[in-house]
Amino acid sequence: MPQKLKIDSEIEEVPSSSKHNFQVVGVGASAGGLEAFKNLLEAIPKDSGMAYVLVQHLSPKHESNLTQILSRIAKIPVQEIKDDLKIFPDNIYVLPSDKVLSTTDGVLKLTSRQSIKTHLVIDIFFTSLAVVW
Repeated sequence: MPQKLKIDSEIEEVPSSSKHNFQVVGVGASAGGLEAFKNLLEAIPKDSGMAYVLVQHLSPKHESNLTQILSRIAKIPVQEIKDDLKIFPDNIYVLPSDKVLSTTDGVLKLTSRQSIKTHLVIDIFFTSLAVVW
């Protein structure tokens, strides 16, 4: 039976597990986590077979250059997440500012962060990731 996940005061039905045959690695960091992200990306090989999703605590008003910075370091593609973005292995996905991220089976979903406290952004994504993947 599918589980329910609360996002932005909406209840969303989430599949109980992923049908995909690769791992998704979720990484959360505070606003000061840039160096940790850089170190991680330097260690990711070209062919790990995993997808990586990076979620950083930032002020909703802060415009992030994280995607551009990490693209220079990574050996695999780095892209900012757009709503309903399908996840593929050997890719890195970065949360844009002022958004909340969740995942359904094989897809990254964005919602507005207006009613979410800053410290919950990572928790919400990790909860959906654990339920689905």
